[in-house]
Amino acid sequence: MLTKGFEVEMYTGTPNADIMGFSDKIVAALDGFVREPDTRNVEYTTPPLRRYERLLCELVRPRQRLRAYLKQLGHYTIIPGSTLSTGDSSYFDRSDPQNPYHSYIEQTYGTKVVTASIHINVGISDAETLMRACRLVRVEAPLYLALSAASPFLDGEVTGYHSARWSLFPKTPAHVPLFESHRHYIRWTEEQLSLGTMQNVRHLWSAVRPNGDSRPHNLNRVELRICDMVGDPLTLLAIMALLEARLQQMIADPSLDPLEASLLPAHSRAEDLVALTDANELAAGKLSLDAELRHWRDGRLILARDWVEELQQEVWQSAKKQGFNCFLMPLKKVLREGNEAQRWLQQIEQGLDVRSVMQQAIQELEAQEAALAEEICQPQVA
Repeated sequence: MLTKGFEVEMYTGTPNADIMGFSDKIVAALDGFVREPDTRNVEYTTPPLRRYERLLCELVRPRQRLRAYLKQLGHYTIIPGSTLSTGDSSYFDRSDPQNPYHSYIEQTYGTKVVTASIHINVGISDAETLMRACRLVRVEAPLYLALSAASPFLDGEVTGYHSARWSLFPKTPAHVPLFESHRHYIRWTEEQLSLGTMQNVRHLWSAVRPNGDSRPHNLNRVELRICDMVGDPLTLLAIMALLEARLQQMIADPSLDPLEASLLPAHSRAEDLVALTDANELAAGKLSLDAELRHWRDGRLILARDWVEELQQEVWQSAKKQGFNCFLMPLKKVLREGNEAQRWLQQIEQGLDVRSVMQQAIQELEAQEAALAEEICQPQVA
């Protein structure tokens, strides 16, 4: 099994769904948490692990610690979702006013980047295998967005998007190619740094990117950045299981490479795949699982939910051989009942307002985490 882990960004605030910033206090008080440019959200990272059972505990335990600390500050909690659903996006609440990179982000992008997301990292040590993984994950990233969409609201209003976060997020640089090799990625990154379209090696904000301790040269993992903040840890593990099983399939069958396996014209395949995938990302951001996408293999139209189901069936045996197919099971519920955005929008249709929907979501997430901590992990809230 591959090593894997999450970078988890979360909003803080009140049970009444008022989003409030405490990241400077949280980072000073709790090990394992880091600040984002805006103080209203905070991030923690799970260690690279192979077993899903351990990964589940590493997802839940930091949240329990965070919740305990927020209660020390007052009547505060974690707020689900990936945008300032009930907040105020007209201002940037800086967490570190002296940080020049944060200043650049605020001045260049404003609050379009004040979002909460899940970054999924999977370890792959061989550079060319990693590049092939990035190509495959890039063209299928819209499916992971469709599963995870959790940002239909902004500033107390319904936005018209299932993932307003990804639909509004300033993907940078504006055009990112399919990297044909590790050398191509190095050359391209150095060119962007020279042109100023990237401020540093981390300033590559696309759906997926190679990652490592010394980018662009030393790489050890593929990072999927497109997902909204999935509140339910079991659903998040299911998304991870789908990604890992797909990567295991690709490692076993190197021909599962969009640059080789696609039936699009060979002379323009890389460019056509980027255009097709960009359009799919926009569609998935708008309607998530109900979006009509074009398949990278042959360009045929397919609903996102049908494509996910096809993929799940395709990787099931691979996951079963590795012993983690049970972690795929929550995907069936998501496909049947909808992702968070779809369920929240159903509540809007039933007559609730945005704040009431988020208040209920806050309560449900806290209860869910408490149940998991008691059932699976030994609670560690000190």
